[in-house]
Amino acid sequence: MCSDDHNLGVTNVSVQKKIHIIGVGDDGADGLSARAVGLIANASLLIGPNHLTSGHDKPGQEIIEAGNSLDALAERLTSHSEERIVILTPGDPLFYGTARFLCERLGKDRFEVIPHVSSMQLAFARVKESWEEAYLTNLANQSIDHVINKIRSAERVGVFTTPEFPPNHLAHSLIQAGIDYFTGYVCENLGAPDERVTAGELSDIAKGSFGELNVFVLVRKPDVPDRPTAMEGRRLFGNPDELFLQSKPKRGLLTNSEIRVIALAELDIGPNSIIWDIGAGSGSVSLEAAQLCPAGHVYAVEMDTDDFELIIENASRFGLANITPVLGQAPEAWSDLPAPDAIFIGGTGRQLTTIVRDALAQLKPGGRLVADMASIDNLHAVQEVLRQETGDVNILMVNIARGNYQLDRLRFDAMTPKFVLSAIKKQS
Repeated sequence: MCSDDHNLGVTNVSVQKKIHIIGVGDDGADGLSARAVGLIANASLLIGPNHLTSGHDKPGQEIIEAGNSLDALAERLTSHSEERIVILTPGDPLFYGTARFLCERLGKDRFEVIPHVSSMQLAFARVKESWEEAYLTNLANQSIDHVINKIRSAERVGVFTTPEFPPNHLAHSLIQAGIDYFTGYVCENLGAPDERVTAGELSDIAKGSFGELNVFVLVRKPDVPDRPTAMEGRRLFGNPDELFLQSKPKRGLLTNSEIRVIALAELDIGPNSIIWDIGAGSGSVSLEAAQLCPAGHVYAVEMDTDDFELIIENASRFGLANITPVLGQAPEAWSDLPAPDAIFIGGTGRQLTTIVRDALAQLKPGGRLVADMASIDNLHAVQEVLRQETGDVNILMVNIARGNYQLDRLRFDAMTPKFVLSAIKKQS
């Protein structure tokens, strides 16, 4: 029997030691586990910001200031691969932080992560709100104007503020921009003995003074309409959704800009077109259709009284006189309207197929009917009606994801897939 490694075919290789990344909370060493404390004490190389590494130095231990460059940190780790390395980072290292970057750069097998709760997570826990779908940002690397515009249409927001733009400054800027429909929570020194959470109206927070270590959480009030952005840079069509007054809590029912552009193209609007928008909501399709037919007219049919009022307000904001809001339910609401050259139908509800069939009967020969919907059942039923009545249907399935920066990470938020159907009525 062979007993030596050579005869067994085993080759001695150098195995890289695991690099430990340890999250540290605002409570410092008191919040660390016994294992984390032991790893720090036994490290030959300790890397991190000064406020985290101070007090941990041991004889023979090298301490390196982490600095602001993650690329430089990755190079250091490569050159010190044989040492017992511990990296200290604030909070959860995988929360858009150091660990995520290093694992992607050098490989997950090189690291073991011992997380602590991030200050962002703690802040949302303190105000008892979910941060899963929140807009998260850092004023250290985003302009305040950009952040304000993103906040305008958000439901919940978490902001790392800076000494240059503290919570009171951001609250004041939001009010100046007409965004006063959030409750604010300033969470200071989270996890520390002097932790403090201040809740209030943005007008109250704008008058306050707060410490540098804080997270500013914003929670939208229910049933408050958006205050749209200013009309500068208004487009003929495809305007951002934030430009329109929308009702709460029904936000999201508005035909979003990408679908709106496709629908308007399929409607084939001319300068003198008569257009019906059935189930107009707050009127985004109606408004842009009216801009495309300056010598024509748009009739925006809507049964919801709140949305009907919003159509009136939005038309006033856009300065459009060639749009008439019609309060009522189809088909009765359109009985006295002039015959349309084009009809758009926003598709929800079980009566969609009936509405499409009745609307098609009112359409001028050669006119176009366009409908959008999210339901596969409605898709099947509507396309069947249109194919029977017109002989041909153009069907699009539209999948869109919008890029969104969450702190320093780019993510894509998928929108609900939509079906856009269009057909031309046969000539008599």
